[in-house]
Amino acid sequence: MPLHLERIEWMPSPPLVPDDGPIDFAHLNRMTLGDADLEREVLALFSAQSTHLVDAIGALPEDARALARASSTAEAASAINAFAIADAPTALEEALASGSDPSQRLAALREAVSLARTAIGAILRRC
Repeated sequence: MPLHLERIEWMPSPPLVPDDGPIDFAHLNRMTLGDADLEREVLALFSAQSTHLVDAIGALPEDARALARASSTAEAASAINAFAIADAPTALEEALASGSDPSQRLAALREAVSLARTAIGAILRRC
């Protein structure tokens, strides 16, 4: 019996982790149901919160490990698909827990926050 083969045009799958910038603005738009005011509010709060986290942990206080672990910034970053920020507190906590030098992890967190804040600033200035 001959096989019936037909050509199917497949649509490429989207990437598992968007790589077009520090924040997935399309995801944010979906999460805020297209409400531009809510989107701006979420971005402004996230920007302030992430700056506070970097300042607090950057001083490497006695409780830096607890700060990294308890950080709601990682959860907020996941909500807007800012994965570099979402992963950084965990990586920093692991470095602190193991007693290794946290400077590279802290630098990665600072860089990720800086990139996200630049993107957020551009969006907020347009509004």
